[in-house]
Amino acid sequence: QVQLVESGGGLVQAGGSLRLSCAASGLTFRRYDIGWFRQAPGKERESVSSIGWSGGYTYYADSVKGRFTISRDNAKNTVYLQMNSLKPEDTAVYYCAAALYSAYEAGYWGQGTQVTVSA
Repeated sequence: QVQLVESGGGLVQAGGSLRLSCAASGLTFRRYDIGWFRQAPGKERESVSSIGWSGGYTYYADSVKGRFTISRDNAKNTVYLQMNSLKPEDTAVYYCAAALYSAYEAGYWGQGTQVTVSA
């Protein structure tokens, strides 16, 4: 049974930092691309960042470039999202997803972790 578990969310003031973790089990983790997505109340889910199976490819949405950093540790089956200089507009539920060939809609998803940034 595949499981993705996000952690590290919470309440932080604007300008602060959080590090999200996505721990995976039940799959050959090193074969999967991992993406971070977020959904704010009343908004559609959006892609935030992703990393290829080897770590050699990364993607960042324009809104988080220069502030967020994605990384992975295949030995620990975990992907991290370091979020710095947080803004109130970063407030959302953050989800991680695992997929082959970045086909996230057909992949595995976690339950999400809430990130709230106060002004």
